[in-house]
Amino acid sequence: MTIAQTATTSFKVELPQGIHNFGPTSPDTFKVALYTASADLGAATTAYTTSGEVVGAGYVAGGNTLVINVTPTSGNNSGNVPTAFWSFSNSSWLNATFTARGALIYNVTEGNKSVAVLDFGADKTVNNDTFQIIFPAPDANSAIIRIS
Repeated sequence: MTIAQTATTSFKVELPQGIHNFGPTSPDTFKVALYTASADLGAATTAYTTSGEVVGAGYVAGGNTLVINVTPTSGNNSGNVPTAFWSFSNSSWLNATFTARGALIYNVTEGNKSVAVLDFGADKTVNNDTFQIIFPAPDANSAIIRIS
């Protein structure tokens, strides 16, 4: 199977339709679920799925609720291109024992619609320790979600 890092195509279409609310007033609830290498996630992923999801100590199906730490804002990236961006706080699983290859960010409020697929580049294994997703700096060059 394949995990390909991308903002999902359905998210790109739904964003200008006003389906996803990342704003400071009553934002939607977003989660991040972890997946094994047996998952098939990429641009065509439209919603959260349990297929290939991690099973193990310290992990609950559906993953963790994300905290929006930077609501949509803008700035110029290193190419001086105006860029809208927003981001989430890091997410952790404590006392965890499992292997994960990637993750899916999805919108619980809107019927578990997909937002983005994260590819860890290789299997990441944790054994009775903390597993953490550290999101990149929330700026116009690095934020996890950027529109230029």
